[in-house]
Amino acid sequence: MNSVLVEIRQDLKDSVDPKTQGSVQRYFKEQVKAYGVKTDVVGKIAKKYWPQVRDYNKEALFSLCEELFRSDFMEEAFIVAAWLPNYIDHLEPSDLATFKRWIELYINNWAKCDSFCNHTIGDLIQKYPQTVNEVKSWAKSENRWLKRASAVSLIVPAKKGMFLKEAFEISDMLLGDGDDLVQKGYGWLLKEESRVHQKEVYDYVVKNRKVMPRTALRYAIELMPKELKAEAMKKD
Repeated sequence: MNSVLVEIRQDLKDSVDPKTQGSVQRYFKEQVKAYGVKTDVVGKIAKKYWPQVRDYNKEALFSLCEELFRSDFMEEAFIVAAWLPNYIDHLEPSDLATFKRWIELYINNWAKCDSFCNHTIGDLIQKYPQTVNEVKSWAKSENRWLKRASAVSLIVPAKKGMFLKEAFEISDMLLGDGDDLVQKGYGWLLKEESRVHQKEVYDYVVKNRKVMPRTALRYAIELMPKELKAEAMKKD
């Protein structure tokens, strides 16, 4: 086993916080596997080991990341999510196929999904805008985490007002989805787009409010003025 992997796991075991260990499950409906290490401590551990792995070739780094994912421990997945945005200069559009496979195989809760997709895939999309069409296609998947990933991977660029057309197309595909975590995912995406495109998002919500689940609708309008929220929440 990679010696870095052994050291990381020992650091995680040594950093268990009993309070965190006892409370982590309450944030998830599905069973989660976690050491019980505070998020900021996990970040420090990721930062500690990054200098040792940043010069790995891509195959070696991806292999190490996959081992971390394979353990199923949430904190180990968070380390992958902390590392890969720092590796953006070495990432290529073809790496999206690997990331999709990881989501299908290893992502099994919203925290793993969001931490990985927001920056690693979000940064890749900003660097290679042509990859947005592949990510958009994930909205058609039967896999709930790929569906959520199709939306939350655009969160960071959406804060800048990027990919509005694709955000609406993803939302269209997910509009009638009955999974609340998928609804929250595209609702969150619309919310972030509303920072720059408030009118367009408002118009989209009003146009679709008959079919949009209230969970998604509430997320989408969260940043809007009170009067627009009230108008958007009206039932036709």
